[in-house]
Amino acid sequence: MTRLSAQPDPSRWVPVTGSFGLRGRRARKKAIGMLLSQANAAFGREQPGSRVAAWAMSQALPALMRRADGRVLVWVWKGDPELLVAMAQVQELTPQLRTMRASMPIEYDDTESFTGSPLGVGEKLEMPLPPNPRQTPFASYTWDTGTHLVTLTAVVSDRERFGTIIPAVDDLARSLRLVDDLQVGEGPGTLRIDPA
Repeated sequence: MTRLSAQPDPSRWVPVTGSFGLRGRRARKKAIGMLLSQANAAFGREQPGSRVAAWAMSQALPALMRRADGRVLVWVWKGDPELLVAMAQVQELTPQLRTMRASMPIEYDDTESFTGSPLGVGEKLEMPLPPNPRQTPFASYTWDTGTHLVTLTAVVSDRERFGTIIPAVDDLARSLRLVDDLQVGEGPGTLRIDPA
């Protein structure tokens, strides 16, 4: 099975994936609260994200991440977890996924090439001022490997700090790699070399 791997800078990022128990709990709760507040604003509700809902989701999220088994990785900004949440995922490229990507709104066509990644040349889309003023600023990175689609989406809660935080997200995107579980088999053409 294809999984994601990354080497984020530990002085900047706190991993949500695999952070069971108290490790990363406070950062998870703050990031989830920010995402709930942004979702409420996007739907026209003025109330902030519920603390109880944020706590409950912060407890359930690590188990959900473990079930994703490396197909989804999530980080929050260490200095301010309510400022930035980044999520990477890998999906098998099906005809339905290709169709869905082809029918995205025209605003999503303003991508630029993104280089320097082990995944090859990808696409980067920055939306510091989304078309819907209620929508949260975000940056999205996409790689089409031919068999899989790898995406990294970073949601930033503060429009004014968007430009200063994106270089760190670029570094995170350049650290993403795909890892495959391969079974090594032997066949009649296998050459064995004596270790002595």
